[in-house]
Amino acid sequence: MTWDEYKKEKKADDPVTRQLLEQAEIEAHVVSSIIRQRNELGMSQRELADKCEIPQSSVARIESSKTMPRLDTLAKILTCLGLKLTISPQAIPIAVEAV
Repeated sequence: MTWDEYKKEKKADDPVTRQLLEQAEIEAHVVSSIIRQRNELGMSQRELADKCEIPQSSVARIESSKTMPRLDTLAKILTCLGLKLTISPQAIPIAVEAV
């Protein structure tokens, strides 16, 4: 059984598990988008932190998924990276894209 098959099975079995998995998938997508864009721009965590006027340790904790940023911090990071957050109905996946 693949990981995707396992997730699909667990989501079908239990609504609480489905909600937790979907939330984790959204968080992982946002974090991976931040990391990918920072790397594409050739920025270090320190450079991103300086540009956003937040501690480098905060960037490291966000990128390692040890913490999720508050909305204002997330907006600051996305803006500094030239990204925007798009919110849409739940049937459509969340998107983080370059501006």
